[in-house]
Amino acid sequence: MSYFAAVGAAFEGKTAIITGAGSGIGKAAALQLAREGANVALFDLNHERTKLTEQEINSVRTGAARAFDVDISNPLRVEKAVLESVELFGGLDIVFANAGINGVVAPIEEIGIEDWRQTLATNLDGTFLTVKYTIPHLKKQGGGSIIITSSINGNTRFTSFGMSAYSTSKAAQCAFAKMAALELAKFRIRVNVICPGAVSTNIDDSTMKTEGLKEIIIPVEFPEGGQPLADGPGQPEQVADLVRFLASEQSSHITGAQIVIDGAESLLF
Repeated sequence: MSYFAAVGAAFEGKTAIITGAGSGIGKAAALQLAREGANVALFDLNHERTKLTEQEINSVRTGAARAFDVDISNPLRVEKAVLESVELFGGLDIVFANAGINGVVAPIEEIGIEDWRQTLATNLDGTFLTVKYTIPHLKKQGGGSIIITSSINGNTRFTSFGMSAYSTSKAAQCAFAKMAALELAKFRIRVNVICPGAVSTNIDDSTMKTEGLKEIIIPVEFPEGGQPLADGPGQPEQVADLVRFLASEQSSHITGAQIVIDGAESLLF
C-alpha cells in the first residue's frame, strides 16, 4: 500500500531534482515534496527501482514525476538528465543532492586506488556535478534551494573504522556546501547540508567489507540503543521532513548551515 497521498500545495508549480531517489531518504523526500505539489525528477542508477517511485507518485498526481537512469559520477549523464528535467517541467527550484555509497570498508593500506576513487567519485564528484549543472537553471528562476546529504561520519563522529574514503567524502561535502552558499548567496540560491546519523536505508547493500577490518577496529562499548531519542535508527521520512523545511520558504534566511539529524547519536561517542 502506498504511503504517498496528496495533502497540500506548498510547492505547487515548483520542480525538484533529487538524486538517489529510488529508495531511502531520496525516495522519502520525493514523496514528501510531490505530496505538497512539486514536480520531481528522480535521478538514480537503479532505474527499475526509481521507476517504481515514479509510478507511486504518478498514480496520485499524473505527470508529477519522471525517473531518469543517472550515474551521478558521470558528467555527461548528469548534464543530460538535468537538461531533460528542466525541459520537461519548465524550470528548476529545488535540488537535493542525496545519492551516495559507503564503498569499500577496509584499512587504508588495503583500499585499492580504484575503490577509493569510486567512493569519492560518487559521493563528492556526484555532489559537485549535480550542483554544477543545476546552478544555471536555478539562476534563471531567480533563486532556489540546494540541499546536500552528508553524514555525521567524517564531521562529528569518527568511529566507523575502515570508512576513510566515505568519511573523507562526507567532510568534503560540508566544505563544498559552505563555499557554494557564499558564492550563490547574491543569486538568492541557498545551500545547506544535512548530516544524518544511522537511518534505515539500503545503503549497506553496496558496502564491501574486507577481512582486514578486524585488525584496526578499536573495541568500543556503545550505549544500548545508540540513539537516545529513539529505540533504533532514524527513518527516511524524518530526514525528508528536514529536507522539506530547507526546500521551503520557511528557511528563507538559512544558508551555509550544517544540520545534524541523528537523535543525539553523535553526542554519545
